[in-house]
Amino acid sequence: MTFQPGSELSPEEVQERVDETIENNRVVLFMKGNRLMPQCGYSMKAVELISQYEEEFETVDVLPALDSYRSALEGHSGWETIPQTYVEGEFVGGSDILEELDERGELSETLAGN
Repeated sequence: MTFQPGSELSPEEVQERVDETIENNRVVLFMKGNRLMPQCGYSMKAVELISQYEEEFETVDVLPALDSYRSALEGHSGWETIPQTYVEGEFVGGSDILEELDERGELSETLAGN
C-alpha cells in the first residue's frame, strides 16, 4: 500500500483499505510514518515493541489521509488515536497498551494471537 503523491484517497477507499488490511494480516500497525521512518514517538515506540517479538508484521502509514484513517479505525476500535495495533483482526491498543503488555510479560503471547 504505497501512497502515490497527488492521489487523494477517498474516505471509502481508506475504509476499504483498513478493512482489508486488518482482515488479511495477522499483525498490523496503523501508524504515522513507516517502519523505517516513524513520524511520531508513539509510532516509533509501537514499532520497537512489536519488533522485539515479530519479524513479519504489516504497517500502514496513515498520514496521507489522516482524518479518513482516524474515522475508519475508530469504527473498528472505538479509538481515534494513532498508532493502533491489531492481531488476528482484533484491536489490541496503542503504544501505551503495548508497553503495559510488555511490562507484564504478555506482549509476546498477545502478538502470537494467544
